[in-house]
Amino acid sequence: MRVALFREAVDAPAWRNLAKTATQVVVLWTLALWVVPVGIVRTLHALRITWMDVPAFPAAGWVLFGAASGVGLWSAATMARLGRGTPLPLDHARALVVAGPYAYVRNPMAITGLAQGLGVSLVLGSIAVALYVAAGGAIWNWVVRPLEERRLTEQFGESYRAYQRAVRCWRPRLTPYTPAAR
Repeated sequence: MRVALFREAVDAPAWRNLAKTATQVVVLWTLALWVVPVGIVRTLHALRITWMDVPAFPAAGWVLFGAASGVGLWSAATMARLGRGTPLPLDHARALVVAGPYAYVRNPMAITGLAQGLGVSLVLGSIAVALYVAAGGAIWNWVVRPLEERRLTEQFGESYRAYQRAVRCWRPRLTPYTPAAR
């Protein structure tokens, strides 16, 4: 049974998938990594809840955010080019992607998104933003990931199961995964 949240991308040129992916990145990163965290901090301050404030570490936060963003962009571009779709479930890849960052960890975009969020929490000096990031990770791990993995198993069968056995979800491999030749 297919989950309605997931829809395969229409066959399109690579430039179109890259353009859609870039648009998704700008919109999602702006909302999830700027608007919501700043809104959390401002709301808590308006309510005079300051015990969740901690010293900010903007340099460390921006370095973490930048490094994670680089890997996130690499992951998104790899998904758009090789997967012939976008990273979003509503327009998901048509081909199984096991190259680039995906050769080391099954969902590098989830990991980089969480790292970006932690970078933002360091920039803002906010425990509440770190808790928002942790909640997002929990929702992804226990709600979204099982649905996505079921869809990938339905779509790619044994190829995905072999990849899933060889490449962990959260802890990167030291060497890249290479599918067995058939």
